[in-house]
Amino acid sequence: MSAMSGELPVESAQSELREGAHPAPGKTALRTEVMGAEDAGQRLDKVLARLLPMVPHTRLFRLLRKGEVRLNGKRASGEVRVAQGDVLRVPPVRLEVPVVADVPRAPPRAVSRLGEELGRAMLYEDERLLVINKPSGIAVHGGSGISAGVIEALRAARPDETLELVHRLDRDTSGCLLVARKMSTLRSLHALLREDDGFDKRYLVLVRGKWELGRKRIDAPLRTDTRVGGERTVKVDASGKDAASDFRVVQFFGGLATLLEVQLITGRTHQIRVHAAYAGHPVAGDEKYGDPDYNKQLRAFGLNRIFLHAHSIGFEDPARKVPMSVSAPLPPELHAVVDALTARGDMVKPAGVAKPGIATARIVRKKSPSAGRRPPPAVRAKAAASRAKRPAGAAPRKPRSAAGRPAPSGRATRSTRTRSRRDPRT
Repeated sequence: MSAMSGELPVESAQSELREGAHPAPGKTALRTEVMGAEDAGQRLDKVLARLLPMVPHTRLFRLLRKGEVRLNGKRASGEVRVAQGDVLRVPPVRLEVPVVADVPRAPPRAVSRLGEELGRAMLYEDERLLVINKPSGIAVHGGSGISAGVIEALRAARPDETLELVHRLDRDTSGCLLVARKMSTLRSLHALLREDDGFDKRYLVLVRGKWELGRKRIDAPLRTDTRVGGERTVKVDASGKDAASDFRVVQFFGGLATLLEVQLITGRTHQIRVHAAYAGHPVAGDEKYGDPDYNKQLRAFGLNRIFLHAHSIGFEDPARKVPMSVSAPLPPELHAVVDALTARGDMVKPAGVAKPGIATARIVRKKSPSAGRRPPPAVRAKAAASRAKRPAGAAPRKPRSAAGRPAPSGRATRSTRTRSRRDPRT
């Protein structure tokens, strides 16, 4: 990325030159940047965040909405991806603290401590990628009243590196978080995220009551743009974006709770939490979509946060072209909850009101996003290994019905013939 002076009309050029040449104290200068090869493919809001590291994300989004940021002379949204050679106009921005030139800012003590904590939570590290076991209660980036998050603390601890978030986790969700150390790695992993089966992301989640749906794919579109009291709220709606989650039982705790593993097929905001509530089994400790009485009940078992943990993530390493998988152990505070439920949760009934879920209510559904989709690489490899074990020339297996039993051959069974003789109506 390189700076340049654009060709502007005389009056606007003089006006902007006056602003840019002598910026007021605590105000950045007008900048015009040319996107280089390392910037190609990045989202515009990510580029702005790197160019203006001291400006909160909320203010950056405001600059984009007002059209003060120009890409090739035109307004652009934060989702637009820049290309090599694009010209970006970065407007002057007033800062809360004066900018002192050529004086490095020491990271605040809180940010420094957070950086040390994240260093101890490192699950994997190589020259291209970091995988962190993010603690609950820490945002992945600053903004909206949060001075610093994971990425700011890592940048302060590693000032000579270019670090970017590959994806996000909710503030109260713990578990695997990927951070790219090179822009080429970031672009490759973002390309994988856009593929149907590029990533295998799995979560451990505790839900209210006994899950009696077995292995279940919840395919319900989500609207993520609704606001309730000024706060974003996600809900199931036929006009929303495709969203699908695969639920599998890990452990029952009587009728009180169920521990589930959830595989994300899509990655919408609050997807697991909304889909679980939609199934009639809200996530334990979820203050937004959960049951307040049930959350209060589980505090007696030591649960003081949402029980949602990103326990594994798998993908193909874009550089080495080999499968890669990283897992994060359950945090001690959640492990203690599981132990408490195992010891004394079997005979307790869940508090709150059981709401009808998809087992009794009509599913609002659009066309499944998984229709015609290839299964994940791990599933395909397992199926290929199973086929390879069958001896050559073996008879083909009988087709199976949806219930998992061999399809009927068309001949009546003995019990059917007996029943037919006894009851002429059959």
